[in-house]
Amino acid sequence: MATRTSRARASAKLEKADLLDIYKTMLLARRIDDKEIQLKRQNRIFFQISGAGHEGVLAAAAKVLRPAYDWFYLYYRDRALCLGLGMTATEQLLSATGAADDPNSGGRQMPSHWGHKDLNIVSASSPTGTQFLQAVGAAEAWLRYTEIEGIEGRDEAIKGDEVVLCTTGEGTTSEGEFWEALNTACNLKLPVVFLVEDNGYAISVPVEINTAGGSVSKLLTGFPGLLIQEVDGCDVLASFDTMVKAVDYARARKGPALVHAHVIRPYSHSLSDDEVQYRTPAERQADADRDPLVRFPRHLLEQGIATQAELDMIVREVEEEVQVAAEVALASPQPPTSSVYQYVYSPDVDPTSEQFDTEDDPRFTGDPTTMVDLLNVCMRDEMARDPRIVVFGEDVADCSREEALGEVKGKGGVFKVTWGLQRAFGSDRVYNSPLAEANIVGRAIGLATRGLKPVVEIQFFDYIWPAMMQLRDEMSMLRYRSNNAFACPMVVRTAIGGFQGVFAPLTAPQLGSAAIRAAIGRCGVAADDVSEVLMGCVLPAGQGRPPRARPPSAPGCRSRCRAPPSTRCAARA
Repeated sequence: MATRTSRARASAKLEKADLLDIYKTMLLARRIDDKEIQLKRQNRIFFQISGAGHEGVLAAAAKVLRPAYDWFYLYYRDRALCLGLGMTATEQLLSATGAADDPNSGGRQMPSHWGHKDLNIVSASSPTGTQFLQAVGAAEAWLRYTEIEGIEGRDEAIKGDEVVLCTTGEGTTSEGEFWEALNTACNLKLPVVFLVEDNGYAISVPVEINTAGGSVSKLLTGFPGLLIQEVDGCDVLASFDTMVKAVDYARARKGPALVHAHVIRPYSHSLSDDEVQYRTPAERQADADRDPLVRFPRHLLEQGIATQAELDMIVREVEEEVQVAAEVALASPQPPTSSVYQYVYSPDVDPTSEQFDTEDDPRFTGDPTTMVDLLNVCMRDEMARDPRIVVFGEDVADCSREEALGEVKGKGGVFKVTWGLQRAFGSDRVYNSPLAEANIVGRAIGLATRGLKPVVEIQFFDYIWPAMMQLRDEMSMLRYRSNNAFACPMVVRTAIGGFQGVFAPLTAPQLGSAAIRAAIGRCGVAADDVSEVLMGCVLPAGQGRPPRARPPSAPGCRSRCRAPPSTRCAARA
């Protein structure tokens, strides 16, 4: 049930030092915004988008969560949260100047695209809403590590009660991936906290146009096990108490939580926008009256928590810190042009090396069989070798209702590529996904970021397009955009063609630096540490490179193989 909380006094869990630290974090965030605006108008930085008006709930949230322990999937208005977690003013302004020493991206991304390896702030990107499913995958990693036996380093990979925080503006909750993320988070009772920072506008689109009824939290009440809390995000103390409830709920493994925080946007969406064109003076004044940078210090004075001299000291410290940080950032060099191709691929794994060479001197052993059978054997071998490998997708399990496994043959994929894997390795490692392709790939990215090795299936290539933003903008770019701080080693396997006796020449789209080339039953090339999709395999005669010599099909192959005769083969053992 959605609830609204409010406090007129300081939370019993916060001491005076905590309250003053929260105020300093809020003020520092606002002054960095102001400095960036000044520098942008002087053409000394590239872009500016502020977190003004969001500081109250974000500084409070930082007091509840644990940097380098919990995990964070953030969005561009989360400056105060990052500062509260331990990011410095200098590090944020290094991002604004695009400096090589920027810990967010090494100067590769726009400002306010937060990321910090040491704090577990996973690199954010420009597409809005792609963080939801990755956050769910990161939370799911706790579940898989807990249930899968034999993973080395498991105690280092998970803490046991960590949570994942995923933030968003209210506008992005209209993206389908938001609802896909909530669906899986509730289904698996994952320890993820969604923080919706509702400032009432998606650039110029007001919330009642963006969201049916004008309140996203009211639309979510039907999700089972989802704790929903609604709060005035400009009220620091109410925000703290609300975040404590949400985080404690997830930390206790009761399920996911969502905090709907009503904040303000006292500045335009960005310096590329002018809110005067679509917001009335009265509306803007109403926001100014709720400004947490006005309300919170006034509360500290009225309640006798701080003196004016103490607050003035904080103001002077913040102004000095921002000035020094700006001078350091402006003097810091940008990345050399020679580094532009660095970290497109892993610097540690070379897929063209002899380690991956299977092209020379093929040796055929055993009885000829079908490509599908050998793909299945390949996955069995790899799953037996590495317990970090998990397999999921649509219909890949033998039977989701485990109690029926003894009575049914099992599905194991529409092409039977994964048949028997669930029985062999258990439902914690082989399981079905919802019918949602972005869900499959986005969750896999989150799982892989935390050290697991997902091998996921998109049932048919025609179905892949809903996952394209996760494939192109997220999976293939995570290592590069984070300056090698994060990576998501994973395999995506899909199938195309083969039905109706038709296999026309195909031109596949490029995903980052990895080209998709697929035929029916083809398997993604397995590598130990690759950060993009790998779906290459042997093309049939006349489609690209020359055909290889192949052993004849095994007896009965024709009755089992769904491919037309011209594309059937027995893959090498």
